[in-house]
Amino acid sequence: MTTAHYIAMVAAFVLICAGGATGQTKGAIQSETAPPKLVMLVYQRFPFDKATESGKALAAAARACVNLDVPNSWIVLESVTGDSEVLSFDPFDSFAHIGKAFAKWGAIYAAHAELGKFQAQINSALASKRTIVAERRDDLSYRANRIDLSKARFLRVLEIRLHPGHEREFAEAFKGLTAAYEKTESDLPWVVYQLNVGMPSPTFFAFVPMRTQAQNDDLRNLRDLLPEAKGEAAERMQQIARAVYANTESNLYAISPEKSHVSKEFAAGDPEFWTPQPPAPMRVAAKKSGKNKPTQ
Repeated sequence: MTTAHYIAMVAAFVLICAGGATGQTKGAIQSETAPPKLVMLVYQRFPFDKATESGKALAAAARACVNLDVPNSWIVLESVTGDSEVLSFDPFDSFAHIGKAFAKWGAIYAAHAELGKFQAQINSALASKRTIVAERRDDLSYRANRIDLSKARFLRVLEIRLHPGHEREFAEAFKGLTAAYEKTESDLPWVVYQLNVGMPSPTFFAFVPMRTQAQNDDLRNLRDLLPEAKGEAAERMQQIARAVYANTESNLYAISPEKSHVSKEFAAGDPEFWTPQPPAPMRVAAKKSGKNKPTQ
């Protein structure tokens, strides 16, 4: 990787980092709306001619779960950039939690035929599906303890695939980036997850929640303020980039609350977004034609 490619890679990461906090993660992340310990990512792609049908089925399935005791929640993200796809961000506490959830879904579908029908519609419309599980890395994250996922409207996702055997250098590079942000007193947090199962490793994901797309403009300005690495530090960062990165890709997703299923505690973080009230019915005048007309 050339120096120019390395600079472009760093710039790309800077451009995807838009959220709301600063510094390295400190303290435990326990809140209902905080980034989970494990995340199951389900990538689903639907043919163009089945996008509307699958979207309706996803929303119907989410509505059907509102009054059911389902064992987990999920946040549905729709791609804004990159390939057209739906990404489900499913939070879990542990693999035991994942196992218990999967064990319960069979009985839920059996007891609620309508929900099973919606899921069958989703499955029949699929062109492809990929499921992975990744584990949160607090040491590589940037004040993730300040992230409130209930406030997010968009999520930027940076996928980083490494050449095998270079996880330590990758961690060094990310910690260097964190230190650079610290010096700028930036207010832009991200959370990093490391692939556990589901695709070739080593792979890492950096998730950056955004409330508005305007935060991308803030990042464009921040990029120019990042202190330039000098001397041995600059050379070391270039060495890491050449040795470590096999491929990087960043994409923007919009959160779809109507297709998501979150807990009441999570939704309480921003009820107008997650559980909007239906519009009041329009008042129809009960007056008959000809009544209450102005007198001539």
